[in-house]
Amino acid sequence: MFSQVQLRYFVTVSEEGQITRAARRLHIAQPALSQALAQLEAELDIVLFERHPRGVTLTPAGEAFLVKARAALAAEAETVQVALSLRRAANATIAVGFIGPPPAISTPDLFAAFAESNPEARISYQDLPFPRGSTSAWLADVDVAVCHRPSVEEGLGAQPVRVEPRAAVVHRGHPLAQRPELDVVDVLDETFVGYHPEVQPEWAGFHSLDDHRGGPPGSLTDDAAQTSLQMLGIMSSPHAITTVPYADAKLAVQVLPDILAIPLRDAAPAVVSLVWRRDTSNPLIDDLVAAAKRLAPGGDEL
Repeated sequence: MFSQVQLRYFVTVSEEGQITRAARRLHIAQPALSQALAQLEAELDIVLFERHPRGVTLTPAGEAFLVKARAALAAEAETVQVALSLRRAANATIAVGFIGPPPAISTPDLFAAFAESNPEARISYQDLPFPRGSTSAWLADVDVAVCHRPSVEEGLGAQPVRVEPRAAVVHRGHPLAQRPELDVVDVLDETFVGYHPEVQPEWAGFHSLDDHRGGPPGSLTDDAAQTSLQMLGIMSSPHAITTVPYADAKLAVQVLPDILAIPLRDAAPAVVSLVWRRDTSNPLIDDLVAAAKRLAPGGDEL
């Protein structure tokens, strides 16, 4: 009988369309991946892929099996997530994910208020990659995340923590670095930091002002960021810019002195939120959300 590992290999190859790229993503040797796929096809007694010089494509049987494989992997991930959440709840622990500055630095009032009402609770923080795929799957390892709001599908909750202006993050050697403030029109045609193609398009697009331009920028960096640290690494070059919530930009400047945070006067504001799965079995989430509502009374839960 095939294993969950084989299913994960199959799904990854389906998404990449090439065994070499899939092996790199899975951090395994290409021959081992090819052998695992061949074994899966033998066990199922069906051909899942058509091989060709440029890669692989799914057969009709492979397309049908992909739906079931993804569902099986999602069910396994959900089971693990529920078990971990229950264990954390039993230990009075809440796992908080974040993108950008740690929440204790970026939103200290919220976590101080939470600690005051839950003095026995323990908080574990986890630096998350940029959201990819469904937000539910992205949240699998934590109880709640603090970040600029990703896609909020059915079954998720989102509570604004703060609403603030956006800032352009530019290298000190960039031509815009001499400007104390910027308008959106000043930066729309600049080269923006590129994001990995699997990063949620709406989330990535917010950082390159797609909501103002009506589409992606004409020029992106070849390097594709998947994490905040990778984004900062790309910003070490004077050729690209990005936009982030202003408070996050000011903290980023402290980490990388060669960059500047320049306010964008007329950009739509950033909404930094708590995001969580409503089926997560940790009552401490309710207390954290309640604290956020008290501190941001104008921001209603979604």
